Formats: sequence, structure tokens, C-alpha cells
Amino acid sequence: MEFINPLKVKYPIVIRLTALLGIGLVILNFLVFPRFGDSLEFADVEQIIIENIDIPQTQQIDNTPPPPRPSIPVPSDDEDIADDLTLDELDFDDFSNLDAPPPPPSGPKVVFIPYDDPPVPMSAIKPLYPEIAQEAGIEGVVVVQAFIDEKGRVKQTLILKGVPNTGLDEAAMEAIRKTRFRPAKQRERAVGVWISIPVNFKLK
Repeated sequence: MEFINPLKVKYPIVIRLTALLGIGLVILNFLVFPRFGDSLEFADVEQIIIENIDIPQTQQIDNTPPPPRPSIPVPSDDEDIADDLTLDELDFDDFSNLDAPPPPPSGPKVVFIPYDDPPVPMSAIKPLYPEIAQEAGIEGVVVVQAFIDEKGRVKQTLILKGVPNTGLDEAAMEAIRKTRFRPAKQRERAVGVWISIPVNFKLK
């Protein structure tokens, strides 16, 4: 007689019962939890909004003073200079004994007088050529400033540019003094004026 294991007989039955129990639990879950879910009331949760605020970046100003410049030694020609070198005191009384400078040479005071028509010589100015200058072969131009009065007479003369120590200056002034002029006029009236007259000395 063949032996039958009771576990082999009961094993299919247990599997079937387990499957049916699982299916029943699934169905029960769908039937029970929807009602339980409807009874639940979820509280309103306040929504917190976080805003991102852009904070501008501030620039830091550097107020640190610049470092001092290094001192550069200046070379000196004389390195051996005494620290206790002093200047001698000046005696201002010595200056009082000095002679005062000579006064400026006195001469005619030239005053410019405006005029419409300048004075004109009534004859040619013919100076005498000094013999010393002729023998030495000296030539040149002497500029004489002369005051011609309202009657056409030469009252004063002085040398503006001359050839000194040759006799040419004296000869030029002498020739101008002997010359008669037509006086200068200002608004049709004769006036005395200063004029510059060049006298040319040239050997032939």
C-alpha cells in the first residue's frame, strides 16, 4: 500500500486559502480606506514665500595713505662742511663812508611836441670834414638832435649817435647850428620842436 504524505494534500488547499485571503484584504482595503479618506480634513497650510533680495555690493574706499618716498641723498662737491660755519657780521657803518654816485650829466631836456609839418632846412647842410678824420680815413654818420624854434632857428643840439674822438661830432653840430630852417607847423601855426638830423661823412 502506497504512503501518501498529508502535507502534499494540504499544501494546495493552504495556497488557495492564502490567495483568497489576500484578495479579500485588497477588496476590503478599497472599501474601507476611501471612506476614511473622505473623513479626513487637511488643514490649510500657510504657504511661505521666500523672496530673494539682491543686496548691492558696496565698494570699500581705501583711505590708507601712500608710503613715504625714500629719501635720495644728493651728492655734494664739498663733503667736509663744518656744522658750526657762520657768516661774519656785516658792519653797515662802513657803507656810510662810501662816496655817493655822481649825478647824471646835465643837458637839454627833450620834450616831444606833436606837429603836422616837420621843419625843413632852407639850404643844404654842408659840414666841414675835419682834417684829422680825412687823414685817418675815418667815415661815419653822426645823428644830431636839434631843437628848432618857431622862427626856424637852431637853439639846442645834442649827439644821439656819433663818432667820438674824431672831430665829426663837433663838425656836424656846428653845421646844423649855422643852418636856417622853415619851422614846424601844428594846425597852421609855427611851433618849436625837437628833430633828429643825420649827417653823413664820406670821403670821395
